[in-house]
Amino acid sequence: MPFHVMLIPTLGCPANCSYCWSSEEKSPIMKIETIKEVVEWLKVFRGDSVTFTFHGGEPLLAGAEFYREALPLLAEGLSTRHIAFAIQTNLWKMTHEIAEIFAEYNVPIGSSLDGPKELNDSQRGKGYFDKTMKGYEIARAHGLEVRFITTFTSHSVKSREEIFNFYLENGLTLKFHPCLPSLKGDNPNQWTLEPEEYGELLIYLLDKYLENLGRIEVMNIDHLCKGVFTGKGAVCTYVDCMGDTFAVGPEGSIYPCYRFVGMPEYVMGNVYDRPTMADLAQSEAWKQMFQYKEYVDTACSKCAHIKYCRGGCPYNALVPSDGKIEGVDPHCPAYKMIFDEINDRVNEEMFGSSGMMENMMFQPHSTKPSRSGIMSIMLKKL
Repeated sequence: MPFHVMLIPTLGCPANCSYCWSSEEKSPIMKIETIKEVVEWLKVFRGDSVTFTFHGGEPLLAGAEFYREALPLLAEGLSTRHIAFAIQTNLWKMTHEIAEIFAEYNVPIGSSLDGPKELNDSQRGKGYFDKTMKGYEIARAHGLEVRFITTFTSHSVKSREEIFNFYLENGLTLKFHPCLPSLKGDNPNQWTLEPEEYGELLIYLLDKYLENLGRIEVMNIDHLCKGVFTGKGAVCTYVDCMGDTFAVGPEGSIYPCYRFVGMPEYVMGNVYDRPTMADLAQSEAWKQMFQYKEYVDTACSKCAHIKYCRGGCPYNALVPSDGKIEGVDPHCPAYKMIFDEINDRVNEEMFGSSGMMENMMFQPHSTKPSRSGIMSIMLKKL
């Protein structure tokens, strides 16, 4: 659903991942009164269907009683529209009690795992893998859907085959993202994946996916291909998310996205004040986000991929430059690499060459694609 509200019960987290960019020690935990205010705010804010994603930090730190109250408050308080839930958690605090609550409301789980145990723990910390898998087993025992996100770093990208095979052999869906500069520590770029490396990784995983179709799902490749096919981004990174995605921090502050939570300069309002869209639009953060959109319209106007890329993620573009709009998402070169690759393969498969329509018209069978076909991914129902 296009309207997405991320609820951030806390920015605290029991883990201490080496490259973490979002956790904050001793962060306050959201009170149930804030959930009640979210409901009252949304009753007048807009009336369409909404997906609520609990994010963090570590959202399970809020505890079972929080979710026992929060989920029915949201579902019943906004019962005139369709409501969906999701959560992103490292699963360390998963219990049978929480799993039962989530099962009642059909809450799919996103978690984090960077590959096999040794590699994962070398990046995220000793013991991380076992704690996460313990929570995973509890969630699965209650019928909950669990998918993992893998963070590729400058270190782990060298083990890309090992990571892919781990997901393949364990029957897991692969979703991934490149490591971002950390907001803590003296060396924020120690683990960061460079754009060119990320582009090469995307093309590699496209090849591996095509080699193993039917045996594994690689969500990022599905989304990238679907974006090219439909002419519109399939996930938030590649769409104009402003105005359709919001995040609510532990104390009720409203932000453009969960990635900005905890940054005072990106506060647009507070649910306790029940702001309208017009009220939020008066904030400096809102204006900045839409200035970025306008910047993309100009800076990327001649790019063949603008409709289904939209300059990438505003957070990636704004935060490293201290809020100054100096360029698009730094991963732009990677996006161009994979979008070019997808388009080339579509043209090759459909037209038998680099995209010349004449080849299809006059010599339709003269050239066979030299690489695996891609239309099966583009036509896949997501």
